[in-house]
Amino acid sequence: MTSANTLTVEALSVTLGGRTCLHDVSVDIRAGEVLAVIGPNGAGKSSLIHTVIGDHRLSAGQIGLAGRPLADYADRERACHIALLPQASALTFPFRVRDVVLLGRGPHASGARIDARIVEAACAATDVTHLMDRVYTQLSGGEKQRAQLARVLAQIWRAEDAGARLLLLDEPVAALDLGHQQQIMTRVRAFARDGVAVMIVLHDITLAARHADQMLALRDGAVIAQGTPAEVVTPAHLQQLFDIQARVIAHPASGTPVVLHA
Repeated sequence: MTSANTLTVEALSVTLGGRTCLHDVSVDIRAGEVLAVIGPNGAGKSSLIHTVIGDHRLSAGQIGLAGRPLADYADRERACHIALLPQASALTFPFRVRDVVLLGRGPHASGARIDARIVEAACAATDVTHLMDRVYTQLSGGEKQRAQLARVLAQIWRAEDAGARLLLLDEPVAALDLGHQQQIMTRVRAFARDGVAVMIVLHDITLAARHADQMLALRDGAVIAQGTPAEVVTPAHLQQLFDIQARVIAHPASGTPVVLHA
């Protein structure tokens, strides 16, 4: 495994409940890069993220974080380096939003004053500053999603806390309006520029292509395509992935692929 990569996944296979949900998947992500994972429902996208975080046992292959096998990391050390936003975050306690975000600082020993500043910065980044003293359970679905994103950003906010940092996001904009989708994706892109490696699962192919450096397309647990957005988002690959006829054009401003239904 090369230390130049924050995350290295080599020939990964995972079997859950007797079903192979990932087969021979390999991918590298460097600090500063955003990798978008796309594919139909049941393709293995969430399984990949949860395997990287350590929730699923590997059937074959290996995962490395900053040049070390992921299995060598103790739970607390791993939590200092990797933050996950799952599709659904079950929290039923009547915490204030600021306390939910503060949960992200749990793995660290940075002190109350620093943690409070990080919580404020993470809340500002996800547009929940005005919600910080609201009760989390009384928020809308989109507001909860932004609060949870603030929590995971706070977890790996500072490079000095952990060095190599990896952000895993599973459909982070699914419950958000268009304005907040754009804001969050821009924030994620900026977070990557600060030296964080990002793996993000998205159903919106055009949105993924707009913000990703690299893309990974999965179907039935296998890699269909891998490379830059222009290399992955093609009519042929969309046919393989989704069984649809689609047109792909270049965005007039960014030049990134835009998917049009035929």
